[in-house]
Amino acid sequence: MTTLYDVQQLLKKFNVYVYVGKRIWDIELMAIELDHLYAAKVIEQKLYIKAKMVLEHEHRLEVEKAAKQKKEN
Repeated sequence: MTTLYDVQQLLKKFNVYVYVGKRIWDIELMAIELDHLYAAKVIEQKLYIKAKMVLEHEHRLEVEKAAKQKKEN
């Protein structure tokens, strides 16, 4: 589990499809859905942590990208 696509495929196995329209919002909603799957004991802790780390990394990249765009304007 190394990419956002991997996390999307994991969620897809549980019929969870996320598309809000803005990438950062999609990432945030995926994190919530992942939390719910882990709380329901549907996924193992190791997989949960890996997926959560990917989402946190992608979220950080989106925040940095938005800050850079704001700074340029």
